[in-house]
Amino acid sequence: MLKSSKLLSHQSPARSGRAGLSALVFLAGFALAAPASADTGTATQNVSVVLNSAGKVSVPAGFSLAATGTTFNAYLGALTVSYRFRTAPSGSGSITLRAGADFSPGGGPAISSGALLYTCGGAGLGTPCSGAQTVSTASSTGVVQIPGGVCTGGGGSCSVSDPATVQLQFTLDNSPQFQTGGYSSSLTVTVSTL
Repeated sequence: MLKSSKLLSHQSPARSGRAGLSALVFLAGFALAAPASADTGTATQNVSVVLNSAGKVSVPAGFSLAATGTTFNAYLGALTVSYRFRTAPSGSGSITLRAGADFSPGGGPAISSGALLYTCGGAGLGTPCSGAQTVSTASSTGVVQIPGGVCTGGGGSCSVSDPATVQLQFTLDNSPQFQTGGYSSSLTVTVSTL
């Protein structure tokens, strides 16, 4: 009887292990077969924007005029104007130039008496000024005219380059009446769109 009881006690763990394994397999199978309980939702939002005509211009911090050729030849200098535009089909744009003040100190060349002129080179977008323009302290003079429905960059109706550029060639009268010394003035380049 004692032997029988030992046998039973040796067999019990084996049966118990198989039953546990069966329960584990059953639970694992149930977990795999159960449907996932996830939920998703979506929302739609409309986005709108109004793109207006716009323009931007930039120039170097400054430039100098230098004597050329023989004595009393004009002083020359170049200024590159970089610009970006987007115009409406029925709109337009422009770049203009104006002197902020006459040369100072006094006794030298006078912008107010027509001493400073410029011409426009080819423009990357739009139509550059034609012929010599007299810089004025009283009013703005044209640099580039921009038609409607154009832009900088991308090709097609837009310019190939972004930004577009135009080079201005300045000429300053070199009269013997001017006193020796250094003179300076400021130029304002303005961009506008319609």
